[in-house]
Amino acid sequence: MSRADRADDLSPAPHRRLVLKGAALAAGALAASTPSALAASPKAAPYVNPLVLNRADPHINRHTDGFYYFTATAPEYDRIILRRSRTLNGLATAAESVIWRAHPAGDMGAHIWAPELHRVDGKWYIYFAAAPAEDVWRIRIWVLENAHPNPFRGTWVEKGRIRTAWETFSLDATTFTHRGTRYLAWAQHEPGMDNNTAVWLSRMANPWTLTGPQVRLTTPEFDWECVGYKVNEGPYVLQRNGRVFMTYSASATDHHYCVGLLTADADSDLMNPASWAKSPTPVFAGNDATRQYGPGHNCFTVAEDGRTDVLVYHARQYKEIVGDPLNDPNRHTRVQTLGWKPDGTPDFGVPVADTVRAEG
Repeated sequence: MSRADRADDLSPAPHRRLVLKGAALAAGALAASTPSALAASPKAAPYVNPLVLNRADPHINRHTDGFYYFTATAPEYDRIILRRSRTLNGLATAAESVIWRAHPAGDMGAHIWAPELHRVDGKWYIYFAAAPAEDVWRIRIWVLENAHPNPFRGTWVEKGRIRTAWETFSLDATTFTHRGTRYLAWAQHEPGMDNNTAVWLSRMANPWTLTGPQVRLTTPEFDWECVGYKVNEGPYVLQRNGRVFMTYSASATDHHYCVGLLTADADSDLMNPASWAKSPTPVFAGNDATRQYGPGHNCFTVAEDGRTDVLVYHARQYKEIVGDPLNDPNRHTRVQTLGWKPDGTPDFGVPVADTVRAEG
């Protein structure tokens, strides 16, 4: 998630609606986990898009072993998957392993959403959203832990639920470090607020426990954040140029879904909401010219050169959806180079058009 987090997560980090609905092992031993493995990585090829079909809320973590690790929401909402490759394009055809499945009953039995894979203090952690099988909209944030160096091996231990200030709809957790402090950012409904979800921030006592105050960084207020549902969700952090950038996604999960941006000075108190400036317009949205719609739930990673920032997100290839957008499986994972403006702020551009593949 955070880019200053490169020792943990070279990938630097995903959705849902309030009870208002809104739906082979990648084997081999790991290479030595040293930064030198990254320096030896191959040169990037032009990205092929969509990168991974039918995978929403994508998270790509480039670890120090030189592999890109990929996880995302499966459209059946019933499992957590992993892929890995030494190149971003290689994730398209990499073997996919199911490392955890929803419980047949009780907690973590439904709506398995937006997993993120992070390396923290020498262990792997997956943050994800899930609901009881018998109460599928009582969605909360859960954590898995694996002490094995290879996340495809070892045992994924259920560390339990992240306890927030309220027993309300919550999801889309991501973690990052800034100046030696680990934080969790997530989306949650605040009792008494006229919204579905806002974005929250808290310090962490350990990878599954919050500590100290929990502060609201953004709540839906602009028209583009309130189409269909009043949603701010899927936060993700990128630290560059003396600033901390936090993206988030807004509105319903149809073609109105889009990305907003919060910006804080790296020297500021991140726990003070006044430290964060909010863009009054979306920074990344659907585009008729490229025929990409509802881009969002993004994260960031780096290209094979170890320097070029890459935007990872999902989008659909059409506007019209029959029925509930959450039941439409065609949110595909996409990647593109993230640009930078002269003032040091990110330039998202527009979601790229589909790659034209040669025939034959």
